[in-house]
Amino acid sequence: MSLVPFWFIVIAILWTGFFVLEGFDFGVGMLHDFVGTDEAERRAAINTIGPLWDGNEVWLIVAGAGMFAAFPGWYATMFSALYLALALLLASLIIRGVAFEYRGKRDAARWRGTWDVLLTTGSLLAPLLIGVALGDLLHGLPINASQDFTGSFWDLLQPYAVFTGVTFVLICLQHGATFLCLKTTDGMRERSWLAARRVAPFTTAAVIGFVIWTHVTASTTFFLNVIELLAILAAIAAAWLVYEHRDGFAFAASAVTIAACVLSIFVDLYPNVMVSSTNHTYNLTVSNTASGAYSLKAMTVVVIIFLPLVLGYQAWTYYVFRKRVSSSDFRPEPKVSPAAGDARPGPGAV
Repeated sequence: MSLVPFWFIVIAILWTGFFVLEGFDFGVGMLHDFVGTDEAERRAAINTIGPLWDGNEVWLIVAGAGMFAAFPGWYATMFSALYLALALLLASLIIRGVAFEYRGKRDAARWRGTWDVLLTTGSLLAPLLIGVALGDLLHGLPINASQDFTGSFWDLLQPYAVFTGVTFVLICLQHGATFLCLKTTDGMRERSWLAARRVAPFTTAAVIGFVIWTHVTASTTFFLNVIELLAILAAIAAAWLVYEHRDGFAFAASAVTIAACVLSIFVDLYPNVMVSSTNHTYNLTVSNTASGAYSLKAMTVVVIIFLPLVLGYQAWTYYVFRKRVSSSDFRPEPKVSPAAGDARPGPGAV
């Protein structure tokens, strides 16, 4: 039995896992300055994802590495076509990671404010750029018979791809807001709920539009497939649960929404991995871009052994850091002056 379809499924799962886990990190990064009215609250918001964000980004690295190993032809064409966009993505992820570490290095409002802006910008650009890239795979790019990209950077910014990126940004905002509802207390929790309520209608509308556009782009049938229908139902459920203030279920529904949106691209894409807008006979497929059978077998053994270990470690990490984060933990303790009754007698006192 060929392992090629199996590895396409693995790649789809890796991209889905990245967005489900890193999606709320992006959302928190975009919202930390909104839900935090002072430095203590902003630090509390950032610390909700402090132990998690770098581990979640590993899914992106593994997804890229898996594409390189299992489908080198796909990797070569995609990364060549998206070279500038991926450079911007890398810059946004670097700036975001540096902001986490550097914003607290100096006790100056201007210093922290600058890093807060960079953190927000990086957290917004990352899902936008990845969404554009995934949308380009399905909609099509200029690719010739030699599997070479023949377009320019501006060919990447086609309407469907840009709309996909915007949709992913909105889902990440809602995902992050519901996560903050689960992880914060008092005023921060209420502001997080307010943010989720404000973004939920726009997210739902964007998901419905994205699913319909995706279906029309990739399918010749009238009815939505199961994954596309699940994305719409999950988005509606997430919005309703946000308004009902059922934080846990709202977060779960937003996770299903983002997972179904990512999977819908891969489901509608298969057996292609990149569509050629030049000529459909030039499409990159799982067959003409895959590695040899021996390489896929060796990689399958590695995945079977190590993927459960990684999942177990991440589950343990989430369990350890499951408690809510309070802004009071980051406020400086007030200086207490000695009470009058505690004053020691001076010289000559009797």
